[in-house]
This record gives sequence, C-alpha cells and structure tokens, in this order.
Amino acid sequence: MLDAALAYARKDQPNALEELKAFLRIPSISTLPAHAGDVRAAAEFLATKLQSIGLESVRLIETDGHPLVYAEHLHAPGKPTLLLYSHYDVQPPDPLSEWLSAPFEPEERNGNLYARGAVDDKGQLWMQVKALESLLASGSLPVNVRVLMEGEEEVGGEGIARYLKEHAEDLACDAALVCDTELFAPDLPTLCVGLRGMIYTEIEVHGARTDLHSGMYGGAAPNPFVALAHIIARLKDENGRILIPGLLDNIEAPSSAELATWRSLPFDEKRYLETEVGSTELVGEPGYSVLERTWARPTLDVHGMPGGFTGAGAKTVIPSRALAKISLRLVAGMNTKDTFQRLQEYVATIVPPGVTVETKLIHAGEPVLIDTQNSFIQAAIDAMRQVYGRDTVFVRGGGSIPVVGDFARHLHVPAVLMGFGLPDDNLHAPNEKFCIANFYRGTESIIRFLVNCAA
Repeated sequence: MLDAALAYARKDQPNALEELKAFLRIPSISTLPAHAGDVRAAAEFLATKLQSIGLESVRLIETDGHPLVYAEHLHAPGKPTLLLYSHYDVQPPDPLSEWLSAPFEPEERNGNLYARGAVDDKGQLWMQVKALESLLASGSLPVNVRVLMEGEEEVGGEGIARYLKEHAEDLACDAALVCDTELFAPDLPTLCVGLRGMIYTEIEVHGARTDLHSGMYGGAAPNPFVALAHIIARLKDENGRILIPGLLDNIEAPSSAELATWRSLPFDEKRYLETEVGSTELVGEPGYSVLERTWARPTLDVHGMPGGFTGAGAKTVIPSRALAKISLRLVAGMNTKDTFQRLQEYVATIVPPGVTVETKLIHAGEPVLIDTQNSFIQAAIDAMRQVYGRDTVFVRGGGSIPVVGDFARHLHVPAVLMGFGLPDDNLHAPNEKFCIANFYRGTESIIRFLVNCAA
C-alpha cells in the first residue's frame, strides 16, 4: 500500500499543483462580509473533491458564520482514528500595491507558488487531501479518518469551537493531525509542540458628543486619539515588558533542556532581522533570546487605529471617538479569561480625564503545550525522517491555532502539528508563497504518517 500510494502521489504532482491553483483562485477571505460567497464556494470546492476521492458522509456543517466541511472513512477496524484538520479561509491581501503578482492568481517563481493562502493554509490543506487520495487510489486507508476543515480560523474559529463543544461524540478519535505550521529551516523536519494563545480586543475611547472644530475647541475639549495614545503607551514599557499588573506572575518558563535545544537550532539572528523582519533592529524584553521572546513570552501589539479623518488634504477635526485593535499573545500558565479581565481592569485605571473607555473582547484562544511522549508524535517523527533523511526537531510557534486547544479540551486527544511552510513564506503579508518541493514532500510525509499510525 505504501509504495503504491507514494508512486501515485509522485505521478500526480503536476495535477495536484493545478488543483491547488484552482483552490487558491477562490478569494475565501473570512473577515470581509463581501467575500462570504467566496468562502462558501471554497467550502463547496473542497467538499466536492473529498467526495470524488472516495470519502463518505461528506457535508457542509452550518455555523453562525462560515461552514465547516466534514468527511469520514471508517473502514479500518482495530486501527486508530485520526482527525485531519486545516482551514480553507485566508487573510485579506492588503496592501495590494506590494504584491508582485495578483494575490488570487497563483504564479510560480523560483520554485515557489505565490498566492494568498498558498501556505496558510490552502496549500497545507491540499497536502492532506492528496495524501488521502493517494492512499485510497492504492487500496484503502490504513487508519480510520475523519476530516474537519473550517472557514473561520483567520477570524477566531468560533464556529468550530462551538461545534467541538456540542458534538464531541460525533468526532471521536485518537489524535488530530494539524497542518498549519512550518519547518524551522529549509530541509529540517520540524514538529511544533507549543503554541501561544491570544486575546484580540478593541479599546474604544469616547470624548465629546460629536466631532469638534479644533480651532474653536482645541485646548478645552478632550481628544480621544491623544487619550488612546496615552493608554497604549502605558501598556508596555520602553523595553517591551507588559505593564499590566499580575499578567506575568504565573508564566511557565521553558525547561533548561528545552532552552538548550533552542540554542542548538540553526538560527541566524542577523538574517532573521534582514530577510524576515526588515527593520533596523530587533526589539523586545531584555534578557531573553529572540526565540524565547517569540515562543515563550507574552506579547502585546497594536494592529490598527481606525477613526478620525484619514483622507487626502486636511480636516481640522477633534474626533468624538477613537479605536485601537490590540492583541495579546499568551503562553503556558496564562488563560484568556484572566488575561482579558486584567487588561480590562488595568485600562480602566489609566484613562485620562475627559474621556470614557470601553475594552471589548473580539475573539480568544488558549495557549497549548503538547506532550511529545505518545505514539502519534513518534509516527510523525519517523515519517518526516523517511522523507527528509534527518532527525526531527521540536519547536514552539509564536502564533495561535485556537482549535488545537479545543481538541485537547473537548476531544481529549493529542494533536500532531506537522507543517511544511518556511519562515520566509510571508503568511498574512504580501507575496505569500509555498515552496513547491515542500508541498510534494508534505504530501508524502502525511502518507507515511498515516501508514505509521496503523503499525
């Protein structure tokens, strides 16, 4: 079965790439209401493909937002059941002026496929689909499989979280395979064993009843944008340390052994600064390495401040309101409820005079640490070693995949975070790409992983 499936996958590579391109042409931007039809079209495209390769009970599951896509193949008695997860929604492509090719017209350049969603996460989702197709075309699946793909990961994943909580018995499995992470370096097989959680919030400041003329009222009327700037400035100190009282008290620090492993990784800080970040210097809490700051320390970032006058020319207005979108990334030892409460309470104590403030939670996800002592992690290690010819390294991820925590909380199963992106793939940024060789090697790794799980 394994040899036949690998042979099928290799022969099918050109077709697999063209199918992925067709999938990428659907602008399934989950955060923009104008693209709700495109998100559904992507779900239907996926469901049609899953049915065509021989999966059963294929259906769209409606949520309050975008639909889930479910399928199953439960014909391996006595073998484990794997839940395969990815997401088919994508981020907005802005700013369009920075793309070298149209974000929803995939283009091959220098061994990479460029498009919004190429690596996050349509390309990695399609690896799972093609692995299943290769095995089914060569006989049957060596394990039982449930497929659950969502269309709201980029906007918090509330639909899938609710479904997992309410229908856990319908998703009974032994482990979950998540393909939404990356290799630490090219050709270095990598498993992610930790993710930061997140709370995404809005802080809204209100001043006067209506916008005011700054000549007539400036100097007397409160300016919500100035007040908001003061609030933001007091959330962190000049070194990047978060100032919210008690927030850092219960953080679980990485072990000395884990830190030693991180120090042995092929990390080039100069290259990271120049090719990935692109700023004049790196910032952050002193006393911690870059990997510690991005994997094992909480962060607070401002993502946007809409409001006031931003058009061409001048309009001397004091806005009546100002808004900032702010997130905090959480690490082991923290939880979303406590973190939001501490933020909300602290902001209330630093409000400048003359304005009122409201802090709202938009969405949240808990941090995750994965126990590596289980047979499914070992199956992944062996699969990637067989493909890449090197030992697999364990890393953490600075990002958040809320559903991984939901798998542990509601299904009580471990997750295997086996991804094939690269650090410079520009996910969430212009010119997002996916290394085509990794697309093929990822497919082969998943085939081998599923076979290994049946052993």
